[in-house]
Amino acid sequence: MNEKNDGGKPGINTRLAHLGNDPHAYHGFVNPPVVRASTVLFPDYETMRDRSQPYLYGTRGTPTTDALCKALNDLEGAAGTVLVPSGLAAISIPVLAFAKAGMHMLVVDSLYSPNRHFCDTVLNRLGVEVEYFSPHIGDEFAKLMRPNTGIVMLEAPASNSFEMCDVPLISNIAHEENSDCVVMMDNTWATPLYFKPLDFGVDISIHALTKYPSGHSDILMGGVSANEKHWQQLQDTQFALGTCVGGDDAYLLLRGMRTMNIRLEHQARTTMQLCEWLQGHKQVSRVLYPALPDDPGYALWKRDFKGASGLFSFVIRDKGREECGAFLNALKIHGLGYSWAGYESLAVMPNFSDRVVAMGPDEGTTIRIQVGLEDFDDLQEDIERGLAAVR
Repeated sequence: MNEKNDGGKPGINTRLAHLGNDPHAYHGFVNPPVVRASTVLFPDYETMRDRSQPYLYGTRGTPTTDALCKALNDLEGAAGTVLVPSGLAAISIPVLAFAKAGMHMLVVDSLYSPNRHFCDTVLNRLGVEVEYFSPHIGDEFAKLMRPNTGIVMLEAPASNSFEMCDVPLISNIAHEENSDCVVMMDNTWATPLYFKPLDFGVDISIHALTKYPSGHSDILMGGVSANEKHWQQLQDTQFALGTCVGGDDAYLLLRGMRTMNIRLEHQARTTMQLCEWLQGHKQVSRVLYPALPDDPGYALWKRDFKGASGLFSFVIRDKGREECGAFLNALKIHGLGYSWAGYESLAVMPNFSDRVVAMGPDEGTTIRIQVGLEDFDDLQEDIERGLAAVR
């Protein structure tokens, strides 16, 4: 579903196979070495004084973490990338880099729930006023901007309700109203293969690298990529906070990235099959997936995105949460677990009680499905088994 060529560069599978590492820099070994480091020695006082060697201390990077950052910079079109211990840290650290007391911050109401908690607790204590807005706001977004609006936080699509917001429109309005406003976006669902936020006016692109870049449900890591204007302040804040990642995880992340596009293509294909089947199911009132032509966010997705990933939701018609617990309990292939984008399929029942802006009429209970690498027929049979249990 993604384009084969990006600005004259080799195809994406070719790039993923070779990004980040020059084998000839490490005696010809295909993979970069795993460097586990804290102390780094200097050859003499002058080098130590001038900090004139590439590596100074483990928290400031190693050849292994640099290889991963270089790969992400290429995929994002970024001036620089920092690696942090989790996806949630990838959201909170850039906010802390630019937030200050008395600032007004605008946050899309469909944002990842733990990020809302961070906004409502930590940022509140720091004197930042957080205001939530509907993802469907469009041109009306300009009315929310104030002289002290310093940060705008987006996510498209939402990772539970899959609502789309107009990323370039909101980014342009934010910058027109306040040239110093920093627009950030959680782009975990699409990955930089299917959407590159920095190309659409966003200043800082955020990823839970735990998800598709890893793909194997065994790493916690986040990545934050910035444009030239905001890169230095982001990097300085990460150093000040002391958030860093180990060489082993960075190595595994790089290994997972090599197959990311191939995995995504399979997961997207299976996801579309499941969504189209569920659209015609008598127990399902709605399927939430922006790549469906009748989805409210389809036009925005089609205009800006190169593909769709393997996470979607559907609504079981006229059933409450306790009744739909039978759906989850009946599943044999889909595991019951948080996170997504691994090789195994998962199912959860998201909670929208923290939303400020109502999603619309309550048609039943929402189930979110993470589509793994299993075969379509087996996943279809498993979901049907769950729906039968609800019946």
